[in-house]
Amino acid sequence: MSEAAAHGAFDPVAYIQHHLTNACVGCDPATDKPAALADFTVFFLDTFLVSFALASVFMLIAWKVGRNLKLERPGGLQNVIEVVVEFVNQQVKDVFPHASPLVGPLALTIFVWVVLMNSMDLLPVDLSGWIAGLIGERFFGVDPHDIYLKVVPTTNLDTTFGLSLSVFLLIFAFNLKTKGLVGWARHMVSHPFGIYVAPFNVLMNVIEELAKPLSLGLRLFGNMFAGELIFLLIALLPWWIQWVPGGAWAIFHILVVLLQAFVFMLLTIVFLALASEQQAAH
Repeated sequence: MSEAAAHGAFDPVAYIQHHLTNACVGCDPATDKPAALADFTVFFLDTFLVSFALASVFMLIAWKVGRNLKLERPGGLQNVIEVVVEFVNQQVKDVFPHASPLVGPLALTIFVWVVLMNSMDLLPVDLSGWIAGLIGERFFGVDPHDIYLKVVPTTNLDTTFGLSLSVFLLIFAFNLKTKGLVGWARHMVSHPFGIYVAPFNVLMNVIEELAKPLSLGLRLFGNMFAGELIFLLIALLPWWIQWVPGGAWAIFHILVVLLQAFVFMLLTIVFLALASEQQAAH
């Protein structure tokens, strides 16, 4: 963190902007002009690589523990995984109306993956950039100051909206499965005020459905982006001061990391449960 303070002492705004800029393909991170919000020609390389690496670690650990299950004397890692699985399963049982082969694994994947992505925010803010700078300078001859790297995928709207839009598609699929195409269309035009005000019903239902992925994506992004920004502001302090507020914020941020993953998972279960419960109503 001392490096952060050294850079921030000269130009704190440039330092923060550098840390909040993604490594991307199809854009120039060094320019002041940001990419459009829905620019599909831009590929955020660091977000993809970190997300993929964390997912791979998650799958590798799960595969290894699954192959070496010990029923009588489980190891520490197996105990941790069992606690997480039981916790997620209990949330599903409490909310989802019936057994489903999809919802449980989906909830577990969302919770663990989001926790892992959020936890990258607990790394020292200059550590990843310093390592990337060394690699870029040594092997590719790139100036370390020209290397951009964001290691917290959930501080990128592409990640949070990608997750929330996936949930949105599942909600739509569950609605079609439970009510059928005709039943879903009837629900859209007649709920909640009756068929005689069908245009108003459609407008209300469309807003309600679109609000679900928007709330999921923006809530996760906003909380994690704010947490990262606070870490950056703390890193601008002299090294002999920043350890106290930095350590206190890191301890508090662990709760934020877990809470945001839990909220995202729980709302996913709730939204899918609502789509399933509507089957009984019809």
